[in-house]
Amino acid sequence: MIDQVLDTPLTRLTGVRHPVVQTGMGWVAGPRLVSAVANAGALGVLASATMTLDQLTTAIHEVKDRTDAPFGVNLRADATDAGDRIDLLIKEGVRVASFALAPRQELIAKLKDAGTIVIPSVGARRHAEKVAAWGADAVLVQGGEGGGHTGAVATTLLLPQVVDAVDIPVIAAGGFFDGRGLAAALAYGAAGVAMGTRFLLTADSSVPDEVKQVYLGTTETVVTRQVDGMPHRVLRSELVDTLERSGRLTGLVRALRNGARFKKISGMSWRDMIADGRAMKHGKDLSWSQVLMAANTPMLLKAAMVDGHPDLGVMASGQVVALIDELPTCEALIDAIVRGAADAIATQQTHLVDR
Repeated sequence: MIDQVLDTPLTRLTGVRHPVVQTGMGWVAGPRLVSAVANAGALGVLASATMTLDQLTTAIHEVKDRTDAPFGVNLRADATDAGDRIDLLIKEGVRVASFALAPRQELIAKLKDAGTIVIPSVGARRHAEKVAAWGADAVLVQGGEGGGHTGAVATTLLLPQVVDAVDIPVIAAGGFFDGRGLAAALAYGAAGVAMGTRFLLTADSSVPDEVKQVYLGTTETVVTRQVDGMPHRVLRSELVDTLERSGRLTGLVRALRNGARFKKISGMSWRDMIADGRAMKHGKDLSWSQVLMAANTPMLLKAAMVDGHPDLGVMASGQVVALIDELPTCEALIDAIVRGAADAIATQQTHLVDR
């Protein structure tokens, strides 16, 4: 493990050695990946949206068995059992609670009162300002280059907006994969970087090898609304092209089928799923057809990321996939990123002196 450290507000806040975060990717960010990241000195984050409460409990215990380092759990702020999951994080002493959507102010207060660090993810300056005013400890800002639900504004434009707008640590996401990117983010004023696709494509990721090879052989991503009704960056594939050509009725029928499958896996009742849908609709101002289509996401991702059938599922990805051609361990990756960032910073400092 590398001896060099880059001391930033993120490392001081969370207690990790390096200002690097592994994002909470559904079906991907499980105990194996999270503990490998944590042991390498970065912040690993469990993805809980595709887990039942009991499964989340088991996953937290497994991470604790694998590492003594700090780690986090990503939560859906609009889930019907969000309160129970927060109680679990507090009980288990999880260091960080991250959110894909802005959590309610009272949830932030409850976590902070228990000493849990709260880091919501945002895609606009106004959202960062809102959660900062509510007491969030830091904010993760994702630009349009990132995978998953994303806006159109590039990280290089969104990041400085947010850094200038809030007085809490800002973590940059979208388009990062090496030490040069970390150095650039720090130069913009960020406290660290977060990466999803880069950690998905590591030896420690549980994604099937045949699916990783598809990623390594792909350079093209596409933003589609046909997966779940919202912008979603994925690898271009025959299935995605088919989804793009399909009509609204076909999409809704598929969503109903996938919703039934997810109900069986998650153990949720139809009442709970409808309640979740209402919360999602309110939080994102979606139509009911968009809410219904959201059932496609977990099942289409599972088909590829868990079951190993890339032809039957979708593969979330950032644009950075075009620059990745190897599957290092998390330790080797993080060491290379920190060393590369330190070298880049030192090189620029030398150039300034020489001139």
